Amino acid sequence: MRGRRNIAAAIGGWSARHRWLALLIWIAFVAVATVAGNAAGTVEMRGYESANGDSRQAERILDGAAFKDVAGEIVLVQSRTGTLTIADPAFRRAVEDVRKAVEATGQVEHVRTPYDKEPSPVTQDRRTTLVQFDMKGDGGTAEERIQPVLDAVARVQGAHPDLRVEEAGSASAGKLIGEAIDKDFVRAEQLSLPITIGILLAAFGALLAAIVPVALAMTAIFAATGLLAFTSRLLHVDSATSNVMLLIGLAVGVDYSLFYIMREREERARGRSKKRAIEIAAATSGRAVLISGITVIVAMAGMFLTGNGVFMGFAEGTILVVLTAVVGSLTVLPALLSLIGDKIDARLVHGVVRVVTGGRVTWRRVLGVRGGQSRVWGAIMRPVLRHPLVSVLLAGGLLVGLAIPAFQLKTGAQTIDDLQGDYQIAETFKRIDHAFPGGNEPAVVVVEAADVTTPAFTAKIEDFKRRALATGEANEPFTVAVNPAKTVAKISIGIKGTGADEVSEHAIRTLRDEVVPAALPGAHVTGNTAGSMDFNEQLGRRIPLVFAFVLLLAFVLLLVSFRSLVVAVKAIALNLLSVAAAYGVLVLVFQKGYGESLLGFHSTGTITNWLPLFLFVILFGLSMDYHVFILSRIREAYDKGMSTEDAVAFGIRSTAAVVTSAALIMVAVFATFATLSLLTFMQMGIGLAVAVLIDATIVRAVLLPATMKLLGDWNWYLPRWLGWLPRLSHGDDAAEEAPETPEERVPALV
Repeated sequence: MRGRRNIAAAIGGWSARHRWLALLIWIAFVAVATVAGNAAGTVEMRGYESANGDSRQAERILDGAAFKDVAGEIVLVQSRTGTLTIADPAFRRAVEDVRKAVEATGQVEHVRTPYDKEPSPVTQDRRTTLVQFDMKGDGGTAEERIQPVLDAVARVQGAHPDLRVEEAGSASAGKLIGEAIDKDFVRAEQLSLPITIGILLAAFGALLAAIVPVALAMTAIFAATGLLAFTSRLLHVDSATSNVMLLIGLAVGVDYSLFYIMREREERARGRSKKRAIEIAAATSGRAVLISGITVIVAMAGMFLTGNGVFMGFAEGTILVVLTAVVGSLTVLPALLSLIGDKIDARLVHGVVRVVTGGRVTWRRVLGVRGGQSRVWGAIMRPVLRHPLVSVLLAGGLLVGLAIPAFQLKTGAQTIDDLQGDYQIAETFKRIDHAFPGGNEPAVVVVEAADVTTPAFTAKIEDFKRRALATGEANEPFTVAVNPAKTVAKISIGIKGTGADEVSEHAIRTLRDEVVPAALPGAHVTGNTAGSMDFNEQLGRRIPLVFAFVLLLAFVLLLVSFRSLVVAVKAIALNLLSVAAAYGVLVLVFQKGYGESLLGFHSTGTITNWLPLFLFVILFGLSMDYHVFILSRIREAYDKGMSTEDAVAFGIRSTAAVVTSAALIMVAVFATFATLSLLTFMQMGIGLAVAVLIDATIVRAVLLPATMKLLGDWNWYLPRWLGWLPRLSHGDDAAEEAPETPEERVPALV
């Protein structure tokens, strides 16, 4: 029997026996990875690496053309009542005051007004104009110098109440919006840890048992972030990768520790010695952690197949943090449990409850958990197993009903409308776009030549302008920038529409298919609208491949792990159903607008284009945590001689506490993202929270046991031609090989 002991049991046993060495190795690993990673620095992707198609080619040319990084700013000057025009003296004084005020800061250059030889844009009704200028110095750091300019424009506004004088631009947006979003993320991250510790404290009733999972998860995140600094030299990452790593690392790191600690405590409560309890936890929960971690990694790896730099960077970061969390759970956690011993069960909350109630009530009784099994979930399970068909029809019908709106899911690119809350600069951008359609989201045409400043080539650019404006789908402003080597021209031209609608997309197609080939052959078209179109086209081609990859490999892993064709197929079907239900909720809330007032947002009528794929990969991976953990416990009981029905009831009841605690943590942490200012992150937070909640309740507590009861022994069906698959143990194979002496046993803890 010893030959069947799994790798998790072997690693856990070694770690428990060499606890100080295991701890020192982990601490050294985390310290070296963190320090070395910080010294090396993470390499963020270049602009073109996040693009696709024609946009990527254009951005790559711009990246190598050595254009000066300039931060352009705009001041909107507009008649509030509609009575003043640019011909009125009061209007002209306001524009001139803006010029003088911004120039007086010493931070701007190239100021253009409607009264200059090369005038800035003016609307047809002559009641709205723009004052345009550039920030001096490097555009990448312009937001650090923009505040005096913003203050100067605000003073002009105060002196001219009859006019609207408002500033917007890359530097001001970077400062005002960037600071708001940064504060949002800091607040969300600061809330995550107290919430997690609070739920763990409630679940365990013990301070150490609450701190250890969080400490292990955080050290795994630190180490993985350090490792990312080195892997990012091979595959550059987006700046948001670290935020995604924190989100996933905290979720899986705490989950894995919960699985392990709960099982160890359960075995101690049964009277096992400390050594045997750790061995059993390593052989059972440790193995579930290993299978779950591999499944999550496989799901995350699916993002590599998108061919998009942002997704590939997310895959890189999440795989690193999950792998590190798995390694930490299998190695350092047994060492910690061996070192701390029963002190991890020193129950702060339990003690308070016992004192207050005079010893009549324990914290586990308050939670409805005694002897390692949940009475609450036991009560829910009884009618589910008594009426499995009704349970499947009711729960399945509910999820199918929630999933139906997903067929109406409509994606869209992120726009300024994604910014929720009272942000004046967002309103200014909208006013500018309304007055000068396409000005905020222009098409950018990039063309290379030996010399783009020759009269012949300049004539080609003028011909392009004439042809583009003649289509009726393009408009002013029209600007041309040339790189220092005079080999690349960057042409910006406004397009009709909002920049994210069918009108704007048709304008891009017209430029690409008709105007560019006729006037500037070989040129490439980029910009926000073109980039979004190319991204959607790339994703549309790759999504089937990603789905097939994730589902096929997950199926193979489950098939090998549980030697059951039915279990593998059903697990995937249930996961897909929970993901589809989450999509449906997203459509109802963020696309249809149900719950706008409750959550405090305004619907844009679309779901951010990258979110559905991201949610599928993340949710499919995370939901497998619970599924593998529960199925491992069910299979363990079945292998020990229980009937399928009894094994299902036992498995659900004995894992309910840990699954409920883990789910509550995930739901609470993900829900904090619903407080952010960007609608995209609100969608992500609500989508993740709803999916995890559905998965841990309706799917795991109703559909899983009910379908297993209906299928009976067919749950473990494996065709003969697959009999060569390895037999993996789900219990502790040495459990009966080393009987414990009376002195090794301890009194039951609960």
